[in-house]
Amino acid sequence: MSQRSGRARLLAIVRQCLGQMRGSIVLAATGIVGVACAELAGPWPLKIIFDHILLAKPLPGRLEFVAPLISLGAWPALAAMAGAIAGIALLLGSCAYLQSYLTAKIGHMVVYRLRGALFSHLQRLSLVFHHRARSGELITKVASDTNLLRDVFADWGLSFAGHVVTMLAMLVVMFTLNGRLTLVVLMTLPPLFFVLYRLNRSIRSSVREQRKHEGRMASRLNEVLSSMALIQAFGRQSHEEERFQSEIEDNLRSGIRTARATAGVSRAVALVSALGIAITVLFGAAQVLAGRLTPGELLVFLAYVASLYKPVRDLGRLSSKFSRAAVSAARIEEILAIEPDAEDAPDAIEAAPLSGEIVFERVTFCYAPGRPVLQDVSFRIRAGERIALIGPSGAGKSTILSLLLRLYEPQSGRILVDGVDVRRYRRDSLRREIGIVLQDNLLFGVSVRENIAYGKPDATPEEVEAAARSARAHEFIVDLPEGYDSVLGERGVTVSGGQRQRLCLARALVKRPPILVMDEPTAAVDPLSARLIHESVARLHQGRTLIVIAHDLADFADFDRVLVMENARITEAPKRPAHAPSLIVVPREKGTA
Repeated sequence: MSQRSGRARLLAIVRQCLGQMRGSIVLAATGIVGVACAELAGPWPLKIIFDHILLAKPLPGRLEFVAPLISLGAWPALAAMAGAIAGIALLLGSCAYLQSYLTAKIGHMVVYRLRGALFSHLQRLSLVFHHRARSGELITKVASDTNLLRDVFADWGLSFAGHVVTMLAMLVVMFTLNGRLTLVVLMTLPPLFFVLYRLNRSIRSSVREQRKHEGRMASRLNEVLSSMALIQAFGRQSHEEERFQSEIEDNLRSGIRTARATAGVSRAVALVSALGIAITVLFGAAQVLAGRLTPGELLVFLAYVASLYKPVRDLGRLSSKFSRAAVSAARIEEILAIEPDAEDAPDAIEAAPLSGEIVFERVTFCYAPGRPVLQDVSFRIRAGERIALIGPSGAGKSTILSLLLRLYEPQSGRILVDGVDVRRYRRDSLRREIGIVLQDNLLFGVSVRENIAYGKPDATPEEVEAAARSARAHEFIVDLPEGYDSVLGERGVTVSGGQRQRLCLARALVKRPPILVMDEPTAAVDPLSARLIHESVARLHQGRTLIVIAHDLADFADFDRVLVMENARITEAPKRPAHAPSLIVVPREKGTA
């Protein structure tokens, strides 16, 4: 997909979230209007004090409403103006609080929805994408880039609107007071905006580079932490420190460039605002001496000029934030632009209950164009059969399993389960009917009970224990400090490899699947664990279709059939039954499981 499609998806997520928060947006807008009104009204009590109380100048028509107050005398009028100053400050503080809280809330809600949508989208992307992507880079995009977008929605959106409203209102009042002096002040704004434009281009470029380095740094850190045992075993700590040092040095340089450009924004605004105030004082004093402006009106004008440059200064900071957020948005759009796996057909059906017959009809599949792993493959496994799939690494055994689970889709041919093309089934319902024990015995850092119930979230304690007993795992589980409630270390490192494999087998069995597939169940375990696993497998048949993927024929003599994948073909081992399948041609691809 194009980047434009990713941007459309991002905007759709944001619009949906903002549409659900209309009430908060209206209240935040009310706060913004209140702040603008308070800032406009702020200088006027001082004008009344200087011009019409201390200097006793006659009130202009626009201030006739305070005439009754002035008639009460100087001290009551001064007390009223002091109260007005306090009231305006209270209004400003209350509205600013309302604006700040609600805009922050809106920003957090947008990030909450965006992170959820990103996580959901990542889970639906193909395994080809996840095998090629760097996990640290993805983590950075979900956790860090979304935070920068929050600042945009919290500050750039409503706050920008508030600053624009305040600036326009102040300019209108300033033109009313003295149009010539207002034009002199406005002459300082075009060069300021030009400088800000150039600086923000530099910020965007350096931030883009910085975010790229941060993604690489996160990927490097994730890789090292997940391989710490290997690194320490080979004594490569110094080597990894040097590699990580290189990554953080690159990030440091790009961060310093970004900081320099961001500081340049504040410097430019400070210089121009000082120049604008100096010009206002000079020309304004000349207007007062010429009698075209009162001292109180000059005070109002100076207050407005100072307030005018405050939004400009804030807009300068917001523009640098926007430059960072624009880079983060582009990085998020890259993810959203990637098409997920084909969705279920609108008329897809439930897979349950299945009897377990599996048929491959002329299936062709390749991970990379022009390099087929399976080509024109056909075979049949009857419901309830026990099949051993044997062959060397890279022959494509695990690829057959992945296609059965619809982790990948074949380029041609079809796969039938119980006589129905698997593409007609809903993915989730099909996968619920297939128990899987992967070669990599992955566990989560939660309790033993939760790990087993991962295959069936609503499993009862009795079902969890029954699955553990079937997998010959119950005996060591009860010896753990808290039994089934014992929390495992990350990736299950607190139990042995054989114990992890038996827990994975229990996780597959807890949902009582009609089809059970085990990928190299004894490849990385000790002989005792291997024997226990084989004993468990021998008892697990119970009418279900059983497929075990392995390297050799050991311990599979009692299986109904043994299919051997070698030299681009699948053949049956000697003494095969009369219903043995026909020859299956499978081109062998080195390094492909």
